[in-house]
Amino acid sequence: MPEYLSPGVYIEEFESGGVPVAGVSTSTAGFLGLAQRGEAEGLPELVTSFADFQRKFGGYLPENQFGEYRFLSYSVEHFFINGGSRCYVMRATPDDAKSSVNEVYDFIKFNAKNQGSWGDRIRILIVPSSKAKTQIFEDFENGQYKLKSSIGFNEGDIVEFIDGEVKQINKVIMVQDNLVTFEKPFEGEVIDSEILPTKLLYTKEINIQISYGDEVENYEKASLNISKSNFIEKLLKKSNLIEVKVDSDFIKDTVTPFLKFAGEKPDREKVWIDLTDGSDGSLDKLSPANFIGSDNGPGKRSGIKSFIDNDDVSIMLVPGVTDPSVQLDLIAHCENKANRFAIIDIPKEIKKVNDLKQWRNMFDSSYAAAYHPWVKVFDPVDKTNIFIPPSGSVAGIYSRSDNTRGVHKAPANEVVRSCTSLDCQYSKGEQDILNPIGINLIRAFTGQGIRIWGARTLSSNAQWRYINVRRLFIFIEESVKRSTDWVVFEPNDAELWARVKRSLDNFLTGVWRDGALVGSSPSDAFFVKIDNTTMTQDDIDNGKLICIIGVSPVKPAEFVIFRFTQFTAEASGE
Repeated sequence: MPEYLSPGVYIEEFESGGVPVAGVSTSTAGFLGLAQRGEAEGLPELVTSFADFQRKFGGYLPENQFGEYRFLSYSVEHFFINGGSRCYVMRATPDDAKSSVNEVYDFIKFNAKNQGSWGDRIRILIVPSSKAKTQIFEDFENGQYKLKSSIGFNEGDIVEFIDGEVKQINKVIMVQDNLVTFEKPFEGEVIDSEILPTKLLYTKEINIQISYGDEVENYEKASLNISKSNFIEKLLKKSNLIEVKVDSDFIKDTVTPFLKFAGEKPDREKVWIDLTDGSDGSLDKLSPANFIGSDNGPGKRSGIKSFIDNDDVSIMLVPGVTDPSVQLDLIAHCENKANRFAIIDIPKEIKKVNDLKQWRNMFDSSYAAAYHPWVKVFDPVDKTNIFIPPSGSVAGIYSRSDNTRGVHKAPANEVVRSCTSLDCQYSKGEQDILNPIGINLIRAFTGQGIRIWGARTLSSNAQWRYINVRRLFIFIEESVKRSTDWVVFEPNDAELWARVKRSLDNFLTGVWRDGALVGSSPSDAFFVKIDNTTMTQDDIDNGKLICIIGVSPVKPAEFVIFRFTQFTAEASGE
């Protein structure tokens, strides 16, 4: 409580109402798969367009190298084509993938930022430069000189004194104001106090240009002085293309940075450095472990586990990877996080109904849905049509449906954009068998295009049969969770309970008005209970606030039935 120690008027503010509950996004997808480039460890990268994906992860992978593991790029492309707006992408790599390197020099090693043959197309241009220049005003002998300005000169810098055509190389030992001590005295007369001097002292650095296709990075005034802020290792940490490692044992001699690269050809004006020996890896070294990933702690996770720290993703998929171990791990990840939904691809070669039923028996989860068959799209690389897994397109449709209708609308009876045909066509009779067990078919209808014609999860529990019901609960639960942090450590009394209830009532009323809940009034659509009936004194003593929320979600009209009979005026008595 505030203290009042002298007479006066005091103004206080306090919060009496509930804090609004904001709805979370449900349309952000998380992709995992093989790519040309990109980090395979750490946090997934945000991608907002297919062009953005190409800049960060490269283009399409060749079929002859990775077969049906190559579909990440195609799936991300069709995610955006079908209405997706943003996603997070994580790269997986085979065990034998290697980064491109250059180990020509004993004092420095360049390597591509991450694995892949893409690094072999990186070129590095080195040219000499100078960060600072000045005049020498006074010679104190024994290598100590007073400079006009010592700004830009640091201990360990390699410098060059130029008097006409005469050049001398030296190293800075100590700097104190404008008094600088060098490794050795300069030869000859070095004093020049003229307004337009002819004798100048320069620091020696290099400019670096790194190019990869149309992507170019420029770093100016890089130094080999490890104590400087423009030390080459520190400067190139910003690079998206390469990494640099300097061996300090080989940079202690008095040689200018450029001459270290020019070597036996000191008259060169520039030096080109190429990286080699990069590898995308091979199919033989690819296993489910590469996609499942490893948990080596924050910032070091890979595969599916790299999405543990990402709370923005609400849809998860590993396009084209149909290994049961990977799919079961993906579903387990979604169930454990409880704030995302998995889209599963069925193996392309499985087409018979009995085989599909057998495949389906491996799964039972309300946090996943399966789609079949694969869809035919145009491949801009081979200039022909190919079949790709449907999960990327389906994720885009989820996003499109969420943004246009809401997460409560079943993402079905929606056109699959940029799809010319299907790998196989199933009949109504075959769907009569597959739909009840949770296999969502994509079908072509005369005059209506190619559409998703199923909205079921892979759950055996009838309460969680429909995708939109599970995703609506994810939306409500995650929205409440993220917007009620303010409640933690507040006094657990009736006043707090009333504020929490008011916040939840307002939020759920908005959800009901959007058409996500069944009922002619809010009281028919949901209830919020938070009082002495929902928690005991023991709960309160143990720091628990228990709130029970019930909602009545809308279910899709999956079976539309029109019943006909003959009608005559005589039969009706008119």
